[in-house]
Amino acid sequence: MPVTESSSAAPVRVAALYRFTRFADHTALREPLLAVCKANDIRGTLLLASEGVNGTIAGSPDGIDAVLAHIRALPDCADVDVKFSAASSMPFHRMKVRLKREIVTMGQPGIDPRHTVGTYVDPAEWNALIADPETIVIDTRNDYEVAVGTFERAIDPKTATFRDFPDWFRAQRDQLLGEGKAPKVAMFCTGGIRCEKSTAFLKQEGIDEVFHLKGGILKYLETVPEEESLWRGECFVFDQRVTVGHGLAEGSYGLCHACRRPVSDADRDSPLFEEGVSCPACHAERTDVQRESYRERQRQEWRAARQGFAHVGAVFADGHDDE
Repeated sequence: MPVTESSSAAPVRVAALYRFTRFADHTALREPLLAVCKANDIRGTLLLASEGVNGTIAGSPDGIDAVLAHIRALPDCADVDVKFSAASSMPFHRMKVRLKREIVTMGQPGIDPRHTVGTYVDPAEWNALIADPETIVIDTRNDYEVAVGTFERAIDPKTATFRDFPDWFRAQRDQLLGEGKAPKVAMFCTGGIRCEKSTAFLKQEGIDEVFHLKGGILKYLETVPEEESLWRGECFVFDQRVTVGHGLAEGSYGLCHACRRPVSDADRDSPLFEEGVSCPACHAERTDVQRESYRERQRQEWRAARQGFAHVGAVFADGHDDE
């Protein structure tokens, strides 16, 4: 996939990727993959499971190309889905290759996007689909992601994790679909991977007309002109950029390093916000003992920064539990 002009001019290339396939022994793939990432000074997180590979990595264009060549040489990974963007500085602190049960955790046995999945809709056709009053539009992301941006008319399930989505849908099914002929259901997520499973799940639940945004929000924001866009707000990403906007430009949100939720300028003005310690969303969720622990970690991070090196406790939460 070619790099956009904007991403080729930036110092750091970011690649978000996934591929559903069937690895006979995914554990044997970890060390060679980690080695090629480290040899090319690539950072980020990649997940390996028996059902495939998923993750986001960042580094030089040549380094990213080397890692993608290695991944494409894995069994049935020649057509791995990759979305490129750019960052003004390295958005990850380290490289991790993790072994998981699922590359996106839904916890539903029998779901296999290789065999059953919804209809892909290109970004250029997405507006017409979701503007149709006969279409139900569902945001499959977590509540803190939806809070910073979503599509017009989209339903927010207010789920804390993707694992909660099946129970939410089953509980809301009658209210969502009504009686008689089932309406069309359009779903979307950050990069497309969650919708591979959520659409497969709805098909398994007997919903026939299920659609999802090909390439996810990231591809939509990259390719649809802002003046034609039905996206409102910014899109949360799982790295130190925190959010991106139209054209995949870096967004305006920061991150609460206590709870990993995005924080706006208004959040920073709140008396409940303390850098590295708490934000309005998590202040009541933490004890005084926990906040003092975070406070000490933040002091160590500032001390290390003054001395010109990164503190080990400052590692960004760059896991991909859901995306």
